[in-house]
Amino acid sequence: MATSSITKSFVISGKDQVEKFANAIEESYQESLHRAPAPDMKITYLRGTDAVKHFMARRKKMNA
Repeated sequence: MATSSITKSFVISGKDQVEKFANAIEESYQESLHRAPAPDMKITYLRGTDAVKHFMARRKKMNA
C-alpha cells in the first residue's frame, strides 16, 4: 500500500480497525525491503546489420 496514494483524510475508529491499518502499513514496509528495484530502462546492444534489421522489424511490428 503506497501511502503517497492516500489523498484524502479519513478516520479509523475501533481497536480492530486501527490494528488492521497498522498491520497493513507494516506489511507493506516489510515487503518493500525485499522487493528488488526494477530498472528504469532496458539497454539493447545491436551489432551488425542483421541485428539492426531484426530490431527495427520488431519495433515496427510492436508500434503498428
